[in-house]
Amino acid sequence: MENDHRHPTADPAGGPVAVPRSGVTVAADGSASSPSAAGGAPDGRRRGHRVWSARRWPAAVAAALITVGAGLLLYDVCAVRAGQRAFTWRTRLAEELATRPIDDTWVLVGATVAAVLGLLLVVLALTPGHRALLPMRAPEGTPTMRATLERSSAEVVLRDAAWHVPGVSRARIRVNRRRIDVYADVRYRDQQEVHEDLTRALGAACDTLALTRAPRLRVKVRRPR
Repeated sequence: MENDHRHPTADPAGGPVAVPRSGVTVAADGSASSPSAAGGAPDGRRRGHRVWSARRWPAAVAAALITVGAGLLLYDVCAVRAGQRAFTWRTRLAEELATRPIDDTWVLVGATVAAVLGLLLVVLALTPGHRALLPMRAPEGTPTMRATLERSSAEVVLRDAAWHVPGVSRARIRVNRRRIDVYADVRYRDQQEVHEDLTRALGAACDTLALTRAPRLRVKVRRPR
């Protein structure tokens, strides 16, 4: 069984969150949830949402660069207004921008880099992040509770369920938000029977995870050489 590491995350509705050893992220209101306790049918439960990342490092880097650039430009403009000479780099930059054609290589490279950085910032602003966390369903009557499950913990739960199926000697599980890929080695029994039993067992294990969006299960079995 693998060792999974826990990292604290942030909840947009209630501040910081705590991560217990079960791999479930719980909101700051103190409510707790576990893969087994939160399981069951989705009836009577409120659909959760993904936890948005704070994006502290990209925001800090972008703010620092904008602050430094604006400060240098403002200082240079004030120095020119006071009768001093402008910075050499600003004069050279103004000359280059005025004389270089628009199809120049360096102009195209600079425009491409600026466009890529701008697109990256837009993607970071519009996507929630925290791809390693899977949102879980929350019971009704708890609007401030947010619960998520780490992918590594979900893989451990499903791997344990696969190992309990007779005939399975090895199981590899890959979990993402839309699909669960299962690769199992069969030592004995008919492969079709093991495939059916494994599909039923993993389907029941997926129900106990109580995920907001039930991933599609894909099971492949083979007999090792």
